[in-house]
Amino acid sequence: MLLERGHDVTGLDSDIFRSCTFVGTLADVPTIEKDIRDVEIDDVAGFDAIIHLAGLSNDPLGDYRPQLTEEINCGASVKLAQLAKAAGVQRFLYASSCSNYGAAGDSFLTEDAPFNPVTPYGASKANVERAVAPMADQSFSPTFLRASTAYGLSPRIRFDLVVNNLTAWAYTTGLVYLKSDGSPWRPIVHVEDIALAYVAVLEAERELVHNEAFNVGLTTENYQIREIAELVQTIVPDSRVKFAPDAGPDKRCYRVDCTYIGRRLHGFKPQWTARRGIEQLYHTFRAAGLALGDFEGERFKRIAHVQKLIQDGELDTDLRRTPQLAVAV
Repeated sequence: MLLERGHDVTGLDSDIFRSCTFVGTLADVPTIEKDIRDVEIDDVAGFDAIIHLAGLSNDPLGDYRPQLTEEINCGASVKLAQLAKAAGVQRFLYASSCSNYGAAGDSFLTEDAPFNPVTPYGASKANVERAVAPMADQSFSPTFLRASTAYGLSPRIRFDLVVNNLTAWAYTTGLVYLKSDGSPWRPIVHVEDIALAYVAVLEAERELVHNEAFNVGLTTENYQIREIAELVQTIVPDSRVKFAPDAGPDKRCYRVDCTYIGRRLHGFKPQWTARRGIEQLYHTFRAAGLALGDFEGERFKRIAHVQKLIQDGELDTDLRRTPQLAVAV
């Protein structure tokens, strides 16, 4: 999307998931292959803006070694912001999360709601916001985009996300397989709409987004997990809802009000709904011949893929690429 709008884009990524492309191709941009923990000021000098997405981005990875989650998601993120400010980068767009709200019940939450994270991942996101917001000044303008739970098709799709996961289970097994009791509330948003939000913030007048936090999604797209399961069942033929034997309550429960971003950014509005997204996923899974072993095994499941890379000696236990791999590349 940024390329289509004429921006010059450079990527920076450790590329742990380089072999996890499911469909399509990635955008062809110059890329710095580097761990976010190792970024130096020369890596960020000369850029007008940074969109900071890097991190351990799901709860199984976050729970793998919580101290590593804090080191990568929080420590490295705050350091990146400090380097960006020192290098004269004017805009800093941070991928925060509605996971900040954690255990919040069923009331609609605005951006002023208190943080109450219940996972290492959620805590790391909240801690970055607390650390980076005070850095804002006339020359450095951070914005915090608190995305709802993502879903939808992308080249390196994540199958651990609730909409993607339930649809994949339904297509491959006929079971809309719920691993919780389905009662928690969760806001959801399509990955394309998340990308649109970043573009909108990047191109907005500075005073509209300076040191602001935005819930990203649609207020109407808050669902109880069981409602998503029922929707999947209506779309994927011959599927039925089934609860895992150990399905229990999930402490993460929150509904968010997403109207603020539209008011600030001149009517910005996500375009996708859960129904359209599930239909897109189902048709793509069918065309690709997706199998259960693909997304529940080491091929695409993030934590299983990382553990296999460690087992094979391609990553060390701190999730850094081993010297042998660096030499081979």
